[in-house]
Parts: sequence; C-alpha cells; structure tokens
Amino acid sequence: MNRENKKRSFEKGYYTNHPCEESFTCQVCGRLVAPDGAGTGHRNHCPYCLSSKHLDIEPGDRAAGCGGIMDPIAVWVRKGGEWALIHRCRVCGTLSSNRVAADDNPVKLLSLAMKPVSSPPFPIERIEELTELLDGDKEK
Repeated sequence: MNRENKKRSFEKGYYTNHPCEESFTCQVCGRLVAPDGAGTGHRNHCPYCLSSKHLDIEPGDRAAGCGGIMDPIAVWVRKGGEWALIHRCRVCGTLSSNRVAADDNPVKLLSLAMKPVSSPPFPIERIEELTELLDGDKEK
C-alpha cells in the first residue's frame, strides 16, 4: 500500500527509531519505491530520480506540514567519505541532507556531483584571463 494512501497514525517520532517498511509511489517519476535495497531501514528518497517529499523537520519525526517535493540539488561528502544528497523543498525552500542509498541511480548521482564543473559561475572561455589575474600578484 502506498504511503500517500495510508491513514495509519503513529506516535510522534515513531520513524526515528523504527524502520519504514512501506512502499510509496514517487510523486516526480511515478515509479514504485520499495524499502528493500536501500541499505538502511530508513528509505527517504526515490532511487531512480533521487527526489523526496518534505515529511520531516528532524529525521523521522514526520512533523513537516509542508509536504512539498524535495528536489536533489547537490551531493556532498561527509566525514569518512560517505556521500549525501542535498534536497531543497519546492514549496518552502528548506534544505536537508540525506545519506545516499545503496540502490541510488549512479548516473544521477554523478550528474549532480559534476554540475558545478559543467556549469561554472564564471564564463569558461575567460579561464586563462582569470587565472592570470589571480597569479598577477606573484613574482615572475
């Protein structure tokens, strides 16, 4: 049964200490997402498109009233080398970090990781000029 269709209620913070064993349909790509394969009992995003739903304020509390789509906007590397996704809510703009799951789409992950390289915040055709300006303070 899909998470969106369930009317079961749990005590506040239930998912903080209990695995989420429910499947859900991704609201972005429409695929059925099962908790199996994530490498954890806390599946929190779609492994196909990496999108999520704004459910929590603190992990597992289900206290976010927003319910907006959380778009994956970046990846970062945690201490110890573990990758994590950065999501931003389309409705309220909240940012959150979620561990990368074992079955996440590797092409999507690498695409997010390469985004700054493929779309730099400066004109790439001026890279030589910008480099010379930075090196201009050094003695030759």
